[in-house]
Amino acid sequence: MIKRAVILSTGDELTTGRVVDSNSNYLSGKLSDIGVEVAAVITVGDVPERLEWAWRTAIGLGEVVISTGGIGPTADDLTTETIARIAGVGLWRDDASVEKIRRFFTSMNRVMPENNLKQAMFPEGATVVVNPVGTAPGFRIPITIDAHTSQVIVLPGVPREMKPMMEDTVIPWIQANRGSDTIFAVRSFQTFGISESGLDEVVAGLIAPTEGRVAFRASFPQISMRVTVEGRPGEADRKADELAARLRPKISEYVYAEGDNETMEGVVGRLLTERKLTVGIAESCTGGLIGHRLTNVPGSSSYLLGDLVTYSFSAKTGILGVSEQTLERYGAVSEQCVIEMATGARARLGTNLAIATSGIAGPDGGTPSKPVGTVCIGLVADGASVSRSYQLRGARDWIKLWTSQIALDWIRRHLLGLPISESNILRR
Repeated sequence: MIKRAVILSTGDELTTGRVVDSNSNYLSGKLSDIGVEVAAVITVGDVPERLEWAWRTAIGLGEVVISTGGIGPTADDLTTETIARIAGVGLWRDDASVEKIRRFFTSMNRVMPENNLKQAMFPEGATVVVNPVGTAPGFRIPITIDAHTSQVIVLPGVPREMKPMMEDTVIPWIQANRGSDTIFAVRSFQTFGISESGLDEVVAGLIAPTEGRVAFRASFPQISMRVTVEGRPGEADRKADELAARLRPKISEYVYAEGDNETMEGVVGRLLTERKLTVGIAESCTGGLIGHRLTNVPGSSSYLLGDLVTYSFSAKTGILGVSEQTLERYGAVSEQCVIEMATGARARLGTNLAIATSGIAGPDGGTPSKPVGTVCIGLVADGASVSRSYQLRGARDWIKLWTSQIALDWIRRHLLGLPISESNILRR
């Protein structure tokens, strides 16, 4: 029965702080969702004796160990050899993996380097876990130490390769081998405009501990809320749907998506597409970030007609038609300016609606009347002209990201006929 897991992250880039270990966070969430307790998270560098210690420790703590990293083609990728040594077995080469790696390089008109053959070597007795994205397949092998057997699952360290392997292969395998006739049904909500503690207050008392588990995760700038129910197949899903329906009326003001796969920009893109509407953007303090986020969504060319980054006074007046009198009287960071920016962007791009941002992202440039973090947003559309000022706090990149999220949420709310929210956003 699989009740506990250990996550093992390997690589000098992690222990020296050059790379943030986002894999462990992701894996912990996925395991918790299916009812597997994470007993420990271990990070270790590429030193053979330390790797062996970490592996032996991890195997002794859980029924399954999931590792990321250390299966590349270079000399410091030591995971496969370390596991084979602990298991007391040799290595074997998987010809199917060799062929897949060769095809990968051929598709890029490159010859496969010989050291990539290392990625097709596995401990004897291991089952290959196919990598649908990159060149490093993973593997699964049972290892017994001191009469305790743990299933060792090895995945690549690159998140975009690791995640589909985890979701398509590893999670279904763990669920099938948990040794329990119950499943876990999860319903999740993506929220914006409310704090984690505020969300907790709103839903307090709605779900009894015996009915299910409610958990929150702050992932700036949004908050995720998940409801997990354990039960027999069918029963768990019905109960999870019932609890989600109980929560919706209380949190609908803040929910922009349900499930884990939709982003704010994805929701905005879908709404624009469904309504056959177009949007134009005029950005100052966000420097093109809103447009960047929208163009991350496939098909965005059908609704995003342009993004005008007008950072200087001359760009605002020359490109967008902002009046010099407005800039002299109110300044570039003003509600009057962003309305004129949005109006100009809409006229020049010929869109149904337009949104504009201007602000002081810091760390300098603030004044007593307009301190760092002052941000103005304006939206113009048929029958709508809205502008507001906010006082945000944080580093420059946080203020830019936060502002872009507010702007996208404005578009979403406008398209749905919802009022502009001020919850958890500090308005000046």
